Amino acid sequence: MEVMFTPWRYEYVKTVDQQEGCIFCDKPSDPESKDEENLILVRKERCFVILNLYPYSSAHLMVVPYEHTGTIEDLDAETMGEMMALTQQCMRAIREAYTPDGFNVGINISRVAGAGIDGHVHLHLVPRWDGDSNFMPVVAGVRVLPLALDSVWRTLKDLL
Repeated sequence: MEVMFTPWRYEYVKTVDQQEGCIFCDKPSDPESKDEENLILVRKERCFVILNLYPYSSAHLMVVPYEHTGTIEDLDAETMGEMMALTQQCMRAIREAYTPDGFNVGINISRVAGAGIDGHVHLHLVPRWDGDSNFMPVVAGVRVLPLALDSVWRTLKDLL
């Protein structure tokens, strides 16, 4: 079993607004040969899937439309449909690979609703396991993830 210790990235979160560009626009504009480095798992016509660099749990990923907009109200029905179809596909792959006990699925619209990047809407898919929360974030300021991002990327890439 791989063990990865990921410290909470307050400095990262604090500087998101200071970054130039948009990671959800910039990363998919790179050539597909950089998908592993950029953690992109799937590219479709209207949306792509990317692993979260600072996950809440192993295999936490995001389904992101290419269109740069802050809310789902501005997305057309075809884009929303592709987002949901990709979410279903990713849930199946994560179930097959890691057998989670459940999922959190959510879209945070606006910073006050929890959006870390609020200018480009995206859907979070977070697998959950019984007992996956523990004292480490409170006591030590770290999240303990049993799987490294590169391992998760390879596993899910093969299934997707």
